[in-house]
Amino acid sequence: MTTTPPSRGRRRAPTRMKRVAGKAAALQKPRVILALLLLLALTSVMLLDGYLRAEVGGDQRVRSGASSSDVPDDILDGGPILTFRGGRAGTVSVPDKTIALTFDDGPNPTWTPQVLEILEEYDVPATFFVVGSMVSRYPDIVKDLVDQGNEVGIHTFTHVDLSYQSDARVTREMTQTQLALAGAAGITTTLFRAPYSSETDAIDNYSWPVYQELGEDGYTSVFIDTDSDDWKRPGVSKIVKWATPAEDQGASVLFHDAGGERSQTIKALPRYIEKMRAKGYTFTTISGVMQEQGPAAAPGGSGLQAAHREATGAPLYEGKALVAAVAVAEWTVPALSVGLMVVGVAVLGRFGMMLLLARRHYRQRNRRRFSWGPPVTAPVSVIVPAYNEKECIANTLESLARSTHPIEIIVVDDGSTDGTSEIARAVADSLGMRNVRVVRQENAGKPAALNNGVRSASHDIVVMMDGDTVFEPDTVRQLVQPFADPEVGAVAGNAKVGNRDTVIGAWQHIEYVMGFNLDRRMYDLLRCMPTIPGAIGAFRREAVLEVGGMSEDTLAEDTDITIAMHRAGWRVVYQEHARAWTEAPGSLRQLWSQRYRWSYGTMQALWKHRKSLTDKGPSGRFGRVGMPLVVVFQIVTPVFAPLIDVFTAYSMIFIDFGAALLAWLAVLAVQLVCAAYAFRLDREKYRYLLMMPLQQLAYRQMMYLVLIHSCITALTGGRLRWQKLKRTGEVGTPAGAG
Repeated sequence: MTTTPPSRGRRRAPTRMKRVAGKAAALQKPRVILALLLLLALTSVMLLDGYLRAEVGGDQRVRSGASSSDVPDDILDGGPILTFRGGRAGTVSVPDKTIALTFDDGPNPTWTPQVLEILEEYDVPATFFVVGSMVSRYPDIVKDLVDQGNEVGIHTFTHVDLSYQSDARVTREMTQTQLALAGAAGITTTLFRAPYSSETDAIDNYSWPVYQELGEDGYTSVFIDTDSDDWKRPGVSKIVKWATPAEDQGASVLFHDAGGERSQTIKALPRYIEKMRAKGYTFTTISGVMQEQGPAAAPGGSGLQAAHREATGAPLYEGKALVAAVAVAEWTVPALSVGLMVVGVAVLGRFGMMLLLARRHYRQRNRRRFSWGPPVTAPVSVIVPAYNEKECIANTLESLARSTHPIEIIVVDDGSTDGTSEIARAVADSLGMRNVRVVRQENAGKPAALNNGVRSASHDIVVMMDGDTVFEPDTVRQLVQPFADPEVGAVAGNAKVGNRDTVIGAWQHIEYVMGFNLDRRMYDLLRCMPTIPGAIGAFRREAVLEVGGMSEDTLAEDTDITIAMHRAGWRVVYQEHARAWTEAPGSLRQLWSQRYRWSYGTMQALWKHRKSLTDKGPSGRFGRVGMPLVVVFQIVTPVFAPLIDVFTAYSMIFIDFGAALLAWLAVLAVQLVCAAYAFRLDREKYRYLLMMPLQQLAYRQMMYLVLIHSCITALTGGRLRWQKLKRTGEVGTPAGAG
């Protein structure tokens, strides 16, 4: 065993590393906050959209048959307009041969403009009792309605029966609708019609307090004398007949411009106007009725829109903000829905492709007659980069000592401060390993350590592994056999999670077997393997030198050099029988740190090699096959995948719990099938799959957040150095392995 002495200045490295790490941590916090804010914004947009569609906070209850013993008789027998002048309840009737034409439930983008066109043609004003959520979705229609001279009143924000609601909900329904009117048309109104109301004799003991409270707030509640019942779609003739008052009486007449298919209403309206005019009737608004009954009944001001108030100050700007937010929600949620459908199809397509290609790969590589060529028996160099690996380096060297293939071992100590090199030397001496060299260098990062090892290597094939990884006795021999094919420049081994007995370890074990190794089988057959794992990979030394060695341009040097190998024309393959056991992160904090570096480094590597998209030959093949697959399945779909969970949770809570749960279970079943097949190919125990449902509920979401964090970092700029994870040294070669 030989040792290269450390360079000067090594003792200053830890202080500098701590300083750099502190700066990096300070930079990451705003990005994490930004990622969480984006998720919060999306959730808020979905909740707003659901509220507008009555999915969130919707209440379909409608009260009927309640007593009216607390309601004054003169109110029950009075006219359709309920006022509270001077705090005293009173009613106003519509004068004879006068029609107060009213419409409920709008605006609607299909029917309301047609109603307005008819009213304008016949020069007839009307009063529209609008639903606030619809106003916020179609503000231009409301503005046209008001500009045309029609009057508006409030029909609540979400069309709920207010007799069931709390005082706070009643206030919110009114306030939000007023804000929507302010944002849409620059007005507020003093008119109100309760959903599911009819004539005043339908006021009961539950709704009466609501009308009283609103009256104290200055609202005039409007009922009807005559109902067209157009919502029943009984036919044009019946609509006209039912909307006609008896014996030349005046009436507040109800039609609907929304809430369903209103083609019969559109056809009936011109006939109705012509009929009533032929009978000598005039048309007016609710304010017009009150003006005719004298100043005492009028809500203030004059004209057909006397109930309107100009919105100014904070309510005006809050209303405009509400309308803008709704516009964002109206575009965002449908776009996301379409995007999720595309993502869902892509994910299911990927599962199908993985299963087919993985099966083909397994059958091809495990045929009795399959061979890479003449057996590779020449010695190889095993490079072990190490930084503060005192807990693991002994297990790593002990596993290599049992190798059935001739090797030299080069331990590159990257400025360790915990005695890693001394432990490596002691282990080598105790085991009588003369094939171990310890090279010490100033702390410079993993790529520099690997390059130092490649330069120091004596053999044509170099195997790279991590200092926290152990090999089975037959691992190196299996790993180097593909080099019998002169086109092969690099080989990816089968990395296994050694510390899988914890919940976090079991989750990562499932991910390694299904997400990594199943993928590698697919990428191998497609000849576009994107990454050789740092825990176990082998390279032709000449190929490594040809592409310039391990680059420090990215945080994922393994992905970087793998893509560089493809671009240089070398073939990269997967050797499933070469197994390595690595210690996965044992805490969520360490896991986040590792995966953040992986995902961000992958993005850097893809950007670095973006020119392969237009290259010819092997480089172009990776650019037009491998790179799109990586971008779509490792970046784009995972970034959007959290939306599936958000939509699922949203559907379970607000729409249909059973259907949403069934859909989630169906997706889980597909994933379980893929995972079970991957476990079968790797001859793993199925019992770990019992952790998969919990993995889908917790672990997967964390990985998505890590990726979103990485995307934000990539967009805003940032740089990380090689991050050292805390190790325990608990992973050893499994008994009987090999």
